[in-house]
Amino acid sequence: MLDIESSALIDLLVNERGVANPGLKDQLHEVVDEHERSGKPVIDIIANYGIFTREEMLQMMADNLGSYVWDPRVKDLPRELIAILDVNTARGYGIIPVRIEEGVLHLAMRAPLDYQSVESLRFIVGHDILPVVVDPDLFDFELDKYYPEKIDSLTDILTEIGPMADDEEKMRDLTDEERANDAPIVKFVDVVMQQAIRDKASDIHFEPFEKNFRIRYRVDGALYEMPPPPKSLAQPVISRVKIISGLNISERRRPQDGRIELKVGGKPVDLRVSCLPTSYGESVVLRVLDRSVVNLQLDSLGIGEDVLEKIRELIHLPNGILLVTGPTGSGKTTTLYSALGEVNSPEDKLLTAEDPVEYDIEGIMQVPINDAVGMTFQRALRAFLRQDPDRILVGEIRDFETAQIAIEASLTGHFVFSTLHTNDAASTITRLVDMGVEPFLICSSLAGILAQRLIRRVCKNCRTYYTPTEEDLDRLGIDRSVVGDRQFCYGKGCAICNNTGYKGRKALTELLVANAQIRELIYAGAPMNVLREKARELGMRTLREDGLQAIFHGETTVDEVVRYT
Repeated sequence: MLDIESSALIDLLVNERGVANPGLKDQLHEVVDEHERSGKPVIDIIANYGIFTREEMLQMMADNLGSYVWDPRVKDLPRELIAILDVNTARGYGIIPVRIEEGVLHLAMRAPLDYQSVESLRFIVGHDILPVVVDPDLFDFELDKYYPEKIDSLTDILTEIGPMADDEEKMRDLTDEERANDAPIVKFVDVVMQQAIRDKASDIHFEPFEKNFRIRYRVDGALYEMPPPPKSLAQPVISRVKIISGLNISERRRPQDGRIELKVGGKPVDLRVSCLPTSYGESVVLRVLDRSVVNLQLDSLGIGEDVLEKIRELIHLPNGILLVTGPTGSGKTTTLYSALGEVNSPEDKLLTAEDPVEYDIEGIMQVPINDAVGMTFQRALRAFLRQDPDRILVGEIRDFETAQIAIEASLTGHFVFSTLHTNDAASTITRLVDMGVEPFLICSSLAGILAQRLIRRVCKNCRTYYTPTEEDLDRLGIDRSVVGDRQFCYGKGCAICNNTGYKGRKALTELLVANAQIRELIYAGAPMNVLREKARELGMRTLREDGLQAIFHGETTVDEVVRYT
């Protein structure tokens, strides 16, 4: 269901450009379907689909209102202007006063096309109003800057919990469940999860040690430590997490897996929970699955255009295997989901076997793997072949039997997507042979191998350029002649990137296409380095070389490329 602002935006685009573009209505219907499926903002989906740029849409909205687009980055607003509104009004209506001109208050609005809100605001603020358009990505940051929301910080709650943690006698008298359901503990766990989601963390770690209890978030691949709670709260906090994820709090000797569903800012977010017994209590990790943050589009992964074109050729083949390789956390699943989304059409039947199913995709039959009841990758794959699929995704090839069935599926007219844990594309061939797969079967079935890593992007707001030093060149293993007069960059650190210098991530890739020459080498049992050099000769860019391109284009730093390649 579209909100008033999104509906008004779509009507505006149809009225403004519908005559010149007869297919626009159909495109916007797809946008609405994607919005209802993913929860992502309509303006983001339209921009991602390439129908209009953000700038075009913002300008059309401003022209329609007889207004203008405000860029908050130009200069700060004066305090006396901000004082016109109280925090509750500003946050409740999503408005920021930009200026007063001839008795008219110019209000930057989160939803400038919502005419009903504009009418209500005339009475509330006691001025005539001109709605001003602002990029939604910038608006919330500015609203927090000028009208910060009063929320309990972790430090505030820890101060509140202090007396409870110190009262050891009371803590001993309570059962695990009573301690976990105590109001301060409930509040603490809620704030930890909500703050992590607001900071766009991918994981939350609760880690008990001998003398302390540590909580860390992973943002853009790096871990950041939060204010540590007292060690005595480790058990009740972990028990609280286990209760809301439906796990057995009395079972502390075996690993357990669960799931938490919650809403943050009106958006549904799933948390995948993993408990692991350790020497000093259970280590708990929550994987954050927020579909509104993850963009499952191949174009949004930061993969080079030349590699993207080859990937698109491969995934539209009628049969074969595409393997995506890399360590845990290198974005393999996101790449495969994005590729599946690209080939997902009513003409094809798609089946996936996943451990676990991370994101629901409309139109695809997704099967969760559950070893406890015998639903293994092998069993799921065998069953798939009787379901008349066109394309199959196998979450991971872990053993010879799974590899064998996947190859069998590709040889009988299906296209198979899967992942493997290897360091680069060429070593994947060696890994399959080590598993026991015959080289002639690899030759017959393999379409391509995509090795990838995720590196952090330099924050665009505080990006700073400099001339690379000799030490930089030595670390990258290149000569000054390769760099020429190019400058490298780093992030100074600012409020937008939480003073880290990085904002967001991109993929570094290495795509080995299994053409006739590569197949001959595989069949002959050529070693890994020979395969790699032949692939480079045929145009493959290695992970390090792709990283160098990212440095040359000002997207990342020397530290990131050296760390991950």
